[in-house]
Amino acid sequence: MSTPDEDRPVRQLRLVVEAEDYEAAVAFYRDVLGLPEQAAFSGGDGAQVVILDAGRATLEIANPAQKKMIDEVEVGRQVAPKIRVAFEVDDARGTTERLVSAGAAEVAPPTVTPWESLNSRLDAPAGLHITVFQELRTLEEREALDGFGTDS
Repeated sequence: MSTPDEDRPVRQLRLVVEAEDYEAAVAFYRDVLGLPEQAAFSGGDGAQVVILDAGRATLEIANPAQKKMIDEVEVGRQVAPKIRVAFEVDDARGTTERLVSAGAAEVAPPTVTPWESLNSRLDAPAGLHITVFQELRTLEEREALDGFGTDS
């Protein structure tokens, strides 16, 4: 009998980000946002990397109309580059305040979306544009909302 992981061709999604200010980025994402350190390595010529555990990973692929709509709902204007990193948290307001205090620039404060999450936007260290979001309803409850499903 195979285990669920044996049937999956991809075992992990790892987002690799070059940070000019490595120490500041590590402090922000590990110490302030709270992503646990899984491993860290260093090599010759000052090379350093830290791997932070961000929980379950998903890859969200949106067409241009969806990206535009999300920017309008969350921010009120087009701001996101092609790649935006989103972190689900238990307390979007508190997390946003902590991240701003640690140097992130608030692009938009926590806003309730039509899909019933509380989302904020930030420009964060290492040049990342991020969303911090808190689900306000269960997945089952959100699936019943207009526009949540997919068209056949």
